[in-house]
Amino acid sequence: MFKGGVEMVRIADRIVIDPEICFGKPVIEGTRIPVHMVLELLGEGLTPQEIIEKCYPHLTKEDILACICYANSLVKNEEIHVA
Repeated sequence: MFKGGVEMVRIADRIVIDPEICFGKPVIEGTRIPVHMVLELLGEGLTPQEIIEKCYPHLTKEDILACICYANSLVKNEEIHVA
């Protein structure tokens, strides 16, 4: 997809990167909400429902699950090199 001459790239279901949004960090498609913000809230103990109710009422449970799936794919495919 092109937007103003800059390419937006879908990197996972519901997750995109765009150099003009959040400095190219992965965000939930159609928002300016970085994946790392949602993961941080989950890490602080909020449930997906609490995130929707208290922080981002326009998100869906599927958006939050997409963030978890994206993070899982990064960790699963990460190569660890022990010195």
